[in-house]
Amino acid sequence: MRNDRDEGREGAPVTQESTQASEIRSRWSWTEPSVWKDRMLATLETGVKGGRWFSLIDKVFSERNLRSAWRRVARNKGAPGVDAVTVSDYERELEHNLACLRGELRTGAYTPLPNRRKWIAKPGSQDRRPLGIPTVRDRHAQCAVKQVLEPIFERDFAEHSYGFRPGRGCKDALRAVQSALDEGWTHVIDADLKSYFDTIPHCRLVKRVAEKVSDGRVLELVGEFLKQGVMEGLSLWQPETGTPQGAVISPLLSNIYLDPLDHLIASHGWRMVRYADDFVILCRTAADAEEAMATLRGWVTDNCLLLHPEKTKMLDMAETGGGFDFLGYHFQRVRDGRLLRWACDKSVKKFRDRVRKHTPRKSGRCMASIISGLNASLRGWFQYFQHTNAPLFDRLDGWVRMRLRSILRRWHKRKGRGRGWDHFRWPNAYFRRLGLFSLVDAHIEKRQSLRGTR
Repeated sequence: MRNDRDEGREGAPVTQESTQASEIRSRWSWTEPSVWKDRMLATLETGVKGGRWFSLIDKVFSERNLRSAWRRVARNKGAPGVDAVTVSDYERELEHNLACLRGELRTGAYTPLPNRRKWIAKPGSQDRRPLGIPTVRDRHAQCAVKQVLEPIFERDFAEHSYGFRPGRGCKDALRAVQSALDEGWTHVIDADLKSYFDTIPHCRLVKRVAEKVSDGRVLELVGEFLKQGVMEGLSLWQPETGTPQGAVISPLLSNIYLDPLDHLIASHGWRMVRYADDFVILCRTAADAEEAMATLRGWVTDNCLLLHPEKTKMLDMAETGGGFDFLGYHFQRVRDGRLLRWACDKSVKKFRDRVRKHTPRKSGRCMASIISGLNASLRGWFQYFQHTNAPLFDRLDGWVRMRLRSILRRWHKRKGRGRGWDHFRWPNAYFRRLGLFSLVDAHIEKRQSLRGTR
């Protein structure tokens, strides 16, 4: 028999306060829970007193935050830095490395090593892009700082910024551009910041971080990351500007520096879609576009950046003909008046380069093994470029099969590319039986599934 005392032992009812805490936690589910506890998240949403956060360094070097940061670094893998220590090497001595890093961060003795400079090719260009590869230890420290700082700035980032932000990505940015164009925002500024990551002024960037963070120790860490030396070959030099591409914290810092531009453009009522330093501004009239361009040039100059004179342009997407590239797609209005997008030339070249790596004519693997390795790249490319026009899929499918027939020709002591009778000797059905992924078939299947949901 139950009595009053038994009833009193039942679970307490869910209060409005606990419900609100649960809702806040769900909105910030991506944050590190050992740092961003319910009380801090509630303060984050309502706004911290004075608009600036104090006493954050203890959150940076807390053991739970460092362990969480390490899991992210280990998951991302990456190349070793100037000390040649790999992720596996670091993990073998994890407890020792974690204790040393924690102690250095706590006492202020931490000093990052120089970044290892590596140059990578830019698709469709003779230029090369510089990467700065920090040591695994420095990536660990940067990730710990990032997990503390990111929510503070994420709270106020503009809605139209999509790059390197939780729960957002390239596809969201592409949908936003397509939606704006469909709604009549057809006067477009296709902007390009010249060497953006290499030209951000250090002092201005640290001041921008200091607008919301008052912990001097954390600001010193940010400054140390920016001032890391660069080891290129046997030479060591000190950068005076920029935040290196390849560093864990660089995407966040780059967004922080461009955030005022985001809000400036939005305050004028123009549309903007930005992914890191790649962005377009969309207006309804030519006059608005001219004003937007002047505003953009003024802000860029005032903030010690530079618009690329050849790659920055204005165009009217209501007219048939010219278009612009954004995040791998080319947007253009065609003769029948439709506004379409498809994989741009650089994206197609990148696709072909990737396929070539999987299909060298001197490959010693069997055809089934070659196709198995190739399929992952084909599926990934289709997943992103599935909105490309169908004829391109057909051309690329044929080109991939040509590469495979060329390998088969070599196995039969014949030179040259797969052509002529090779199409009868190894027909399309032959590759289909071996499981070759077809862009055309995937596109047809996708269209049929979309019709089925209507």
